[in-house]
Amino acid sequence: MTDAAPVIIRPLKASDRADWAALWTGYLEFYQTSVPQAVYDSTFARLLGDDVRDFNALVAEADGRLVGLTHYLFHRHAWKIEEVCYLQDLYAAPEMRGRGVGRRLIEAVYRAADEAGAPAVYWLTQDFNTTARLLYDRIGRQTPFIRYVRPT
Repeated sequence: MTDAAPVIIRPLKASDRADWAALWTGYLEFYQTSVPQAVYDSTFARLLGDDVRDFNALVAEADGRLVGLTHYLFHRHAWKIEEVCYLQDLYAAPEMRGRGVGRRLIEAVYRAADEAGAPAVYWLTQDFNTTARLLYDRIGRQTPFIRYVRPT
């Protein structure tokens, strides 16, 4: 891939399965986790579905291959009339970091949320994700919330 290759942000397509799976695997590995093949299959099917309240996906493409992805969804919120947008996953291939892929994917989610009438967009990251947090601090606002989960 050339350094000057233009990056295109577009919706995920069925033909993207192999590249998407490779990127999502990298994302999951970064967060030191994995999921069974059935979850890959289910997630990819949901991302391609027609229900806008289900999962949505955008990808970054350069030189004919995927170099980034984001998954997001809209949901109701008890404190708002309009829906809100949860940006669930964001990943740029390591060789593409620092080239604006993450920023462009987040900005594309912002536009999708605006078009859907859901101007509030939020996401989570782990505290050790320092490189990404440099970007997030520029294009978002950190909140004081602390996340808890049900013990397993």
